[in-house]
Amino acid sequence: MVTSLQATTTLHNGVKMPWFGLGVFQVEDGEEVINSVKWALEHGYKSVDTAAVYKNEEGVGQAIRESGIPREELFITSKLWNGDQGYEETLKAFNTTLEKLGLDYLDLYLIHWPVPSQNKYKETWKAMEKLYNDGKIRAIGVSNFKEHHLEDLMADAEIVPMVNQVEYHPHLQQKSLHEFCKKHQIQLEAWSPLKQGQILADERLTKIAEHHGKSTAQVILRWDLQNEVVTIPKSVKKHRIHENADVFGFELSDEEMKIIAEMNKEERIGPDPDVFDKR
Repeated sequence: MVTSLQATTTLHNGVKMPWFGLGVFQVEDGEEVINSVKWALEHGYKSVDTAAVYKNEEGVGQAIRESGIPREELFITSKLWNGDQGYEETLKAFNTTLEKLGLDYLDLYLIHWPVPSQNKYKETWKAMEKLYNDGKIRAIGVSNFKEHHLEDLMADAEIVPMVNQVEYHPHLQQKSLHEFCKKHQIQLEAWSPLKQGQILADERLTKIAEHHGKSTAQVILRWDLQNEVVTIPKSVKKHRIHENADVFGFELSDEEMKIIAEMNKEERIGPDPDVFDKR
């Protein structure tokens, strides 16, 4: 059972990754992202997840520096954007990300989307492996990869991805993918765990929340953790950042876990990774 905000899962290369973190998708660079990250870190968060395409890496880096927290105590993730895929392009984009963050290394770097129409993720992965072997990244992984993308990548890879960050919430549980990742020791991580708020009024969730004296958001985030899925909810409100992290003093029963599992519709709010190719 995950019992604290600082609790970690151990990736297959031995690196410890926090189960819980702050996502900063659609958070504006400058004051908004700086405040969000600083509030999270002050509250005890150790993990922050950004991406090149979010265009807020500079603000995230500034917040990290201003927090005064030693770098080695934090787990910082960023992602390579679609238009930067390719071997040399990846090396260049990674250096740009490090410069914007003002860091010497990343804890986790992800290929943001497979973009099968480009057919570049294998050469991109070779560059990721080089950066990892050179000690510039502590762990490497992918985002939005389905099973067949992973199988194709792993057929030629020297290193199995350590993480797969995907859309994951009660309406999109991706159970087959989750089992595949467990089999290959790939840690599943959830983006949009609250389905952008679209499921918070569901009566099944509100009933469970009332029973525990918690919000429906807290119930969903607790469900993630009990399913052994790393989760990174986003917020720009201080009280919400604090509330999201208050998910360690209770546990969902087997029956409650089953009720939420039965909500699955395999329904996305984001794009289908098989066809998404925005660059």
